[in-house]
Amino acid sequence: MEPTSRPDLNGVAWRKSSYSNQEGGDCVEVADPFRGAVVPVRDSKVPHGPALYFDAVSWAAFIGELKGG
Repeated sequence: MEPTSRPDLNGVAWRKSSYSNQEGGDCVEVADPFRGAVVPVRDSKVPHGPALYFDAVSWAAFIGELKGG
């Protein structure tokens, strides 16, 4: 993936998987809705920590594989 500038995440709503447990277990959050070339993902236990950025095409393929089985 080519380096890109990081998007401004101030005011972004984060979405946690509906499969997450309520005890604060291991989980990631995705900036939602996020339109652009990258998809920000962060650790739900460290909401003010750094985000990882995935290119949108790769993220969509990853989610498609998860949903497909």
